[in-house]
Amino acid sequence: MEFKQFVPSDTLKPYIRHYYIFKSDVDSVFEDVVFPSGDMEVIFNLGNGSWESFVGDRFKKTPKVELWGQITKPLSIRSTGKHTMLGIKFYTHSASYFFNEQMGLFNDCITDLQAVIGGSANTIHQKLLETEGEQNRIDLLEAFLLKRLISHEKKSFHITKVADILNSILKDASVSNITTIASRHNITTRYLQRLLQQHTGLSPKSYDKINRFQQSLKMISKNDQPFTAIAYACGYFDQSHFIRDFKSFTGLTPSSYLDNLTPVNQLLFP
Repeated sequence: MEFKQFVPSDTLKPYIRHYYIFKSDVDSVFEDVVFPSGDMEVIFNLGNGSWESFVGDRFKKTPKVELWGQITKPLSIRSTGKHTMLGIKFYTHSASYFFNEQMGLFNDCITDLQAVIGGSANTIHQKLLETEGEQNRIDLLEAFLLKRLISHEKKSFHITKVADILNSILKDASVSNITTIASRHNITTRYLQRLLQQHTGLSPKSYDKINRFQQSLKMISKNDQPFTAIAYACGYFDQSHFIRDFKSFTGLTPSSYLDNLTPVNQLLFP
């Protein structure tokens, strides 16, 4: 397996966290679990293998061009065959720049991008299949994203406000601070929550919890600190709260997670 990240152009850096390419030459069936990240993604499947996600009570095949909404709980996935996947990882607020729908509609779903933006999804997918070279494929994606960004330029005021709100929540997610943030923007706390739900798919509380979880995940994967120290470093009240939140996002305790690190997790948190 191989996982590579690519930095976006200066124009798209405010919107795209990174691009990535995931390759696997393993033909056997492979199962893994995806955890909440706080970010939405678009993934183009360029290989011959197939991916499935667990929906309801069974695995269901994912589309060739996937729009990943906010994942708020563990999501089981299964792959078969060899893969080449080209992904776009947006910042928490920035996917909203490129799509018209409310982001909360996509929570805990893998949606066919064609159903969201129409035939242009299949057009760019076909062009990527016909193009050789990683950078050439990235360049195609950038042209595609810039075109969508320009067409949705009128949304920038609200989304910029959402980005500022998220930055403030990172510093302090207390109820009193949420009220202060709302007042600073001359909006009610209720409208603030609705604004975040519309443009990120998350409430202020969910955003804070996922951010702390992701911070703890990186620290746990290094396996060089006790869980109590990690809990306090990530802003948890005590270790029991940390373990409870961690289990809600992974289905595992921190110690069980360490004992069951998958190849994909080891690629993401070397």
